[in-house]
Amino acid sequence: MHLDPLAIITAFGLIFLAELPDKTMFASLAMGTRMRPLYVWFGTSTAFIVHVAIAVGAGSLLGLLPGWSVKLVSALLFGFGAFMLLRGGGDEDEDDAGGKTVTGFWPVFSTAFMAVFISEWGDLTQITTANLAATNGTWSTAIGSAAALMSVSALALVAGRFIAKRVPLKTVQRIGGLCMAALAIWSLVEVFTG
Repeated sequence: MHLDPLAIITAFGLIFLAELPDKTMFASLAMGTRMRPLYVWFGTSTAFIVHVAIAVGAGSLLGLLPGWSVKLVSALLFGFGAFMLLRGGGDEDEDDAGGKTVTGFWPVFSTAFMAVFISEWGDLTQITTANLAATNGTWSTAIGSAAALMSVSALALVAGRFIAKRVPLKTVQRIGGLCMAALAIWSLVEVFTG
C-alpha cells in the first residue's frame, strides 16, 4: 500500500469543493438542526465511507445504475425528511427546553445514513472519486475523498447547531423542512430532465 500525499491533497481539494454546494450538505445541515449532530455525522460519514469504497473499488459499475431511479428514491427520501420536519412535532415548551432532538442513536444514524447513501449514487463526487482512483491510486484517493466528504458534513452540522442556538427551534424546523422539500422537488425535476 503506497500513499501519495499529493494524491491525498488533490482528492481532498477536489471533493471538498465539489461537495460544498451539493444538496447532501444542505440535507446534513437540515438534519443537524432537528437531530443530534454527532449521530447525524456518524450516519453521513459511514455512508460517505461506503460510497468512497464503492467508487474506488468498482467505479465502472456506476454507469450501469439507472440514474432516474436513483433520483426518484432520493426525491422520496428528501420528501419524507421534509414531512418529518414540517409536521410540527412540538410546542413552545420544546423551544424553552433547549430544543429536543428526534430520538436515539440508531434511528438518527439510520436516517442520516440512508439519506446520504441513496442520494449520493452517481453523484459528481462519487464519479470524481472513481476517476481519481483510476489515475492517482486507490488508497490515496480513498483517504482524501473520505476526509473531504466527512469534513463538509461536519461543517454543515456545526453551522446547523450554530443556527439552532440562535433561532427558535420551530423556525429552524420549518426552514429545514422547506429546504428538504426543495431538495425533493429538485431531485424529482432531475428525474424528468436528466
